[in-house]
Amino acid sequence: MIPVLALLTGATVWGLIWYPYRALEQAGVSGAVAATLTYAGAFVLGVIILRPRFYLSWMLAAIALSAGWVNVGFTLAVIYGDVMRVVLLFYLSPVWTVLLARWLLGERLSAAGCGLMLFALAGAAIMLWQPQRGWPVPGTAAEWLALSAGAMFALSNVLIRKSLKLAIELKVIAVFFGSFAISAICILAIPSAAQTVMPPRDAAILLMLLTIVILAVNVAVQFGLTQISANRAIVIYLFELVVTAISAWLLAGEVLELQEWCGGIMIVAAGLLSGRLGQAPAVDAGEVRS
Repeated sequence: MIPVLALLTGATVWGLIWYPYRALEQAGVSGAVAATLTYAGAFVLGVIILRPRFYLSWMLAAIALSAGWVNVGFTLAVIYGDVMRVVLLFYLSPVWTVLLARWLLGERLSAAGCGLMLFALAGAAIMLWQPQRGWPVPGTAAEWLALSAGAMFALSNVLIRKSLKLAIELKVIAVFFGSFAISAICILAIPSAAQTVMPPRDAAILLMLLTIVILAVNVAVQFGLTQISANRAIVIYLFELVVTAISAWLLAGEVLELQEWCGGIMIVAAGLLSGRLGQAPAVDAGEVRS
């Protein structure tokens, strides 16, 4: 149960983390700057506490880039978008996980799996469809960020599962470095993001607390992902939807419309069922060639 609890802890933290980042935005610390500071701090603390033995590899670089996009993309999406719509689009990730686990881990995909992916995509189309917009695609930058972050989330989970021979500490540091690098690029690409006032004391304390929480939860999640199959892990992560729905309702007053509920239920149902489709890989995960 320890790996399961580790992933549930991660899901709970990510279901709540949108609120402190929004509070920082309101205090004058933009989302990109807040992400840069927290992940830079987590990287430094991780190096000091975990003391990994550094070496470079293509796998570590892929984990750093994919997980970095996840963390930064998701953070910016929940700051600037409708929290529940963003998170539901993010959790189309079981669709991408089933495909990537088949390709990179050898986890077999049946005809039922293909049908389930179509079911999840239909749920997203129902949630997004608006007659005046035409095609049911994301309508805001935040929603596109959430969709892309969900795909990268699936990729990073599969890569972490595939790289069993890499030390957990090293993968954690790679995630932090990738998140810091991508958030710093966002600041350079969006000049307005760098126009952040010196944070007041409360905001500085919140940044430090977020840094510590991010470090702790990433260590827990990396441990869980190395012990549990990719398809099962993504189902456990769906607990984040429950946490997010409750927190968005209580803290932001967000309520889904009937159409969004219907599409969201289809996405969640597909995610729950996807865990039954991932069978044991045909060969050991550490021996599969990408």
